[in-house]
Amino acid sequence: MARYIGLDVHSASCTMLVLSPSGKKLACHVVQTNAKSLIDLIKTIPRPRLLCIEEGTQSAWLYETLSAHVDQMTVEAVSRTRGPAKPKDDLTDALGLAERLRTNSIKSKVFKDVGRFGKLRELVRVYGYQVRDTVRVQNRLKAVYRSRGIKTDDAIYHPDDCKEWVSQLAPKLRPVAQLLSAQYQAVEQVREHAEKQLEAEARKHPIVAKLRTIPGIGSIRSAQLAAFIVSAHRFRTKRQLWKYSGLGVVSFTSSNWDKDNDGPWERRMTNQTRGLNRNHNTIFKDIFKGAATTVIQRSDPTCPLYQHYLALTQGKTKPNLAKLTIARQIAAITLTIMKKEVVYDPAAIRKTTT
Repeated sequence: MARYIGLDVHSASCTMLVLSPSGKKLACHVVQTNAKSLIDLIKTIPRPRLLCIEEGTQSAWLYETLSAHVDQMTVEAVSRTRGPAKPKDDLTDALGLAERLRTNSIKSKVFKDVGRFGKLRELVRVYGYQVRDTVRVQNRLKAVYRSRGIKTDDAIYHPDDCKEWVSQLAPKLRPVAQLLSAQYQAVEQVREHAEKQLEAEARKHPIVAKLRTIPGIGSIRSAQLAAFIVSAHRFRTKRQLWKYSGLGVVSFTSSNWDKDNDGPWERRMTNQTRGLNRNHNTIFKDIFKGAATTVIQRSDPTCPLYQHYLALTQGKTKPNLAKLTIARQIAAITLTIMKKEVVYDPAAIRKTTT
């Protein structure tokens, strides 16, 4: 008999509730949030054990710790509810997780099996933090000059030119610019160090080098793709990857039928396209649209993707829609390379675009 386990996790304690296949409550436990206590408690539950937790700060650690001790582990995405808050407590949350697992009604699952890409994923995540911190300090420094009507360029970030730029400010603003410039130098140094560590770890994975052969995909984007996709076989078709990346077109209509005064009902011809899906992974969307932008900006006449972009725009397709098509092509190529573990073949692309 299967045991369906719901685990509501907090920083100090966890509430565990066990259900039978018929929905009967078999056990309820409160245990301290540490690996040994959770593992010892799970081992007391007869197999097969099916465990469900909610996505959160500790979900990755719990998946790594507990997945080996259960027959199936599911991480549920946090649902965003609207309207008045419903009464809830730890026991109710654990019961809800176990019940949705038992009835197979979990709408959105989070992929947590990073496998051999665990270290690479963490380095990718830290590198992203450093990039955002660097850009934030750059904007703050530039805002100091812009607030005084001083037109700037990239030289304001260079330490050798800092004194010359600071001298153009009023005395009360010079210490601010100097401190922000020093902060930028510090975070930029950390960013460069994070990039070197990321590239060193990426070289240990052959698939990263294969992904780097795709037009528009460099060393950072290839590492990001390998770290976050992990297994291309979790996407059965390219359309699933498009939707996951925010490149899926949403189509729907309402009030499809019209009727004349004395005539029959006739179907109204309306535009069903409603833009791209909003529920997506923002990192993937940035990668694929950024890669498409790189292909377009390079304007390499020998690149079949750029040739396809020119053909689309010359055929009166809007540039933004043509760019979306290239981004979707790059996503499809990425999926093929990761599934077949081959390098990018321009000849194969020419056959599909002609």
